[in-house]
Amino acid sequence: MTENLEQVAEEIRAELARQDRLREEALLLSRSVIRLSALAIRAIHRAAFDDAETRLAEAREAVARLDEIGQACPLFQATGFTSDAQKEYAEACLTDALVRGRPLPRPEELRVPIAPYLNALGEAASELRRSLLDALRADRLEICEALLEAMQSIYDFLATVDYPDALTGGLRRTTDNVRRVLENTRGDLTTALRQQRLQEELRRLERRLPQPPS
Repeated sequence: MTENLEQVAEEIRAELARQDRLREEALLLSRSVIRLSALAIRAIHRAAFDDAETRLAEAREAVARLDEIGQACPLFQATGFTSDAQKEYAEACLTDALVRGRPLPRPEELRVPIAPYLNALGEAASELRRSLLDALRADRLEICEALLEAMQSIYDFLATVDYPDALTGGLRRTTDNVRRVLENTRGDLTTALRQQRLQEELRRLERRLPQPPS
């Protein structure tokens, strides 16, 4: 009854060895994607877009290989390290598009499933706070209002995605965080606009006052 047990055992060992090699490769790729994505976001905030594009291109190749590994071994498609890498990569790409005023890439363009993509969109909206505050310090108020509008639009969309966490990857937590960041950012911008109007009004009043005789 067990004449072919050794053959079956060898086949199982070979398959497990194959999966183990793929797992090790996927872990290394995931770490690389996360590191490259973080470096890309930092470059985006510095307006070093050539550097950001280089990092994103490297990350894109690694994400494509992760997708191939997922096809070869579906067990790895839903693992935490894979989805974390996909989310970080999508966040970097979405942040780049939002900061530069470009169309948002779709999940299929990034080769990222919907759940990591949605959470990445929320994280990218939160990243806009830094860009907005940088623009605020430079008195580029028109850019600030455009960034705040983008943050609001993303939050409005995410708040309507009412599906179980098993499908959205814990999106409710991300959406709640976007709401907090949005409220804080709106408060900062409102305060700055009020101060600007007050300063403008003071300057108008100074111009109306009679000048002392020379």
